[in-house]
Amino acid sequence: MPKRIGLTPNDDIFITIVRGFGRAKMTREVIKVLDLVPKFGESGATPSLKLLNAILDVLVKEDIDIAREFYRRKMMGCGMKGDDYTYGILMKGFCLTNRIADGFKLLQVMKNHGVKVNVVVYNTLIYALCKNGKVGRARSLTNEMKEFSNVTYNILISAYCNEGNLVQAMVMIEKCFSNGFVPDIIPLTKVIEVLCNAGRISEAVEVLERVEKKGVNLDVVAYNTLLKGFAKAGKVRAGYGFLKQMEMKGCLPNTETYNILIAGFCESKDFDSALDLFHEMKRACVHWDSVTFETLIYGLCSSGKTRDGFKIFELMCEEKGRFLGCIGPYNSILYGLYRDNCLDEALEFLNSMKNLFPRAVDRSLRILRLCKEGGNVAGEKEQEEVNQILDKMSEEGDLLSAPVYASLIRKFCEEGCLKRAVEVTNEMIGRGYFPVGSTFNGLIGGLCRQGKVGRAVRLVEDLKKRGCLLDCESYGLIISGFCKQGEFQEGLMVLMEMVERGIAPDYCIWNALIMLLIQT
Repeated sequence: MPKRIGLTPNDDIFITIVRGFGRAKMTREVIKVLDLVPKFGESGATPSLKLLNAILDVLVKEDIDIAREFYRRKMMGCGMKGDDYTYGILMKGFCLTNRIADGFKLLQVMKNHGVKVNVVVYNTLIYALCKNGKVGRARSLTNEMKEFSNVTYNILISAYCNEGNLVQAMVMIEKCFSNGFVPDIIPLTKVIEVLCNAGRISEAVEVLERVEKKGVNLDVVAYNTLLKGFAKAGKVRAGYGFLKQMEMKGCLPNTETYNILIAGFCESKDFDSALDLFHEMKRACVHWDSVTFETLIYGLCSSGKTRDGFKIFELMCEEKGRFLGCIGPYNSILYGLYRDNCLDEALEFLNSMKNLFPRAVDRSLRILRLCKEGGNVAGEKEQEEVNQILDKMSEEGDLLSAPVYASLIRKFCEEGCLKRAVEVTNEMIGRGYFPVGSTFNGLIGGLCRQGKVGRAVRLVEDLKKRGCLLDCESYGLIISGFCKQGEFQEGLMVLMEMVERGIAPDYCIWNALIMLLIQT
């Protein structure tokens, strides 16, 4: 068996060895490859620029300072003049380490040495500038470029989108098109997202259509971004039309596509369409995920359709345990039962969750026990215990359910700790659980009893804006509060608003107003 093949290794062999050492993070051995060149070549043979560039590329990824020293001593020292690829490697090293000033110095060195600065070098520096928030300077750098690539525009379009500068992003899109380039799908998706967030859906559609006419096939992420814009703008029906268009164009919708539209239909209270899409997913062999179930169950339960939500919940439970670890749908059922005033049923359902979520259920039940009549959650010791439970639940992802929030709010109100009650109310609403009248009326009544009617009115206005439905008791508490302060005119204005909303005043409201008139 021969020990040698009798051939001199060429550059490709040496470069392969260099790259192998580079992947193994053996930096010193990479440089030592240079010592092999004279041994296998003619006496005094020097390494080629191609090999030197390969070594430089490996060193740059490890340490720019070592690479820089290698360039000065081993390349410049032996009279080897680097080419545009050499300088491109060094520019990459400077930019990866955010040494932008050194990058500009290198750019000047290239110009002084008569080396053509190619588009890759410029793009590397432009990307580094944009990454460091210096988009304006990056844009100025393009003025000295003689040639561009679609990468140049991709970088600037993405940078302007990240800044929320939609005007300049659209300018760069137009320049990209006019110079014969088409943006890549990632910056294009960012533009669509920014346009949709600004409510400019028609312009987003126009950009997509222009790209498609140039032969670019859009992916499902781009379409999903557009569908989110339609749903956010309340035009989910139009978004559904795009679902069919993307199917016709060969872009198959995924689970997120359906989730976006289901959420949109739930938001617009079109539950028939939401349910149709839910069942269409199964026919189209698109898998349901936890977001699908949570979105639909929450949508149904938050709109008083808890029984329908429970049917979807049962379907979720039949999925062979795939979603047993998702607490969101369970909390949505609890929210629906709370809205329907089925508190005993809610407690029973909460107890049934023990096997799946023992920690969350145990802590919830502890809070409910603390809130029972005769307990005290406003005391310093009790408040500390409650806060510890809430903090631990928040840290460990055990979200509170609506009945637990409601119990805390009522108990804080009963004990006159209104500031804490308002904080819990805000947190409850932030979770998407809007308190019913029996919960927030205690808060309104507590403020009125303390003579803070103005603050109660502001709270009512805030609750109305957030979608909470006020009832006769809510208005009655405000009117009674004004009457106790002798402010008949303000009470009368609240009465008129109440009537305009179709809520009939009860005996107590009329009696409070009449008694105030008699006294005055």
